Amino acid sequence: MSPPELTETTSPNRVELPGSRGEHFLQCALETSDRARRFYTDQVLDHLNPAMAEFVGRMEMAFISTADADGECDSTLRCGPAGFLHVVDSRTVVYPEYRGNGVMASLGNIMENPHVGMLMVDFTEDLIGLHVNGRARIAPLSEFAELAGGDRKVERWVVVEVQEAYVHCRKHIPRMVPVDRTRDWGTDDVRRKGGDFFGVKANRMSSAES
Repeated sequence: MSPPELTETTSPNRVELPGSRGEHFLQCALETSDRARRFYTDQVLDHLNPAMAEFVGRMEMAFISTADADGECDSTLRCGPAGFLHVVDSRTVVYPEYRGNGVMASLGNIMENPHVGMLMVDFTEDLIGLHVNGRARIAPLSEFAELAGGDRKVERWVVVEVQEAYVHCRKHIPRMVPVDRTRDWGTDDVRRKGGDFFGVKANRMSSAES
């Protein structure tokens, strides 16, 4: 079962409603169109309302999804103290890229393809999530220097133009309890330090020596 090509009969549905041609096709095939339409109408905005902006401002993590020009996807996690995600206005979210990111997977994708998806989840209090989809660009530190607050770890910014914002239902979100954020920096155990937690480097070195 594959989605049809866009035609005169399907294009109005694509224009009227958020979402992809594929999801609209499956909604029809699986008879969920009425439920989906209610969700689009009741919950999907093209900006952040005040409650959404407040939610973003107190998050300490965000899951970021990007894809390159060929559609190859990557997802990553960005973390910081509450307030590290900045709502500049109802249509603009800015988050920092900190020193230490050498691979540049997300930023490289954004250079090729500006579409980005953000998911923020409150695991501890409200057990609710917020999706923010939009177009991203990379900005120099100087463009939002005041947002860094003197944090020397901030090297640049990702600026997201909000195109969709909507709730992520709490049904299957687990409740988590914050604990002390200890780090085993004073050890030579690479697994405890986290750098080679999954043993990839160690296995490759072992294979090379054998």
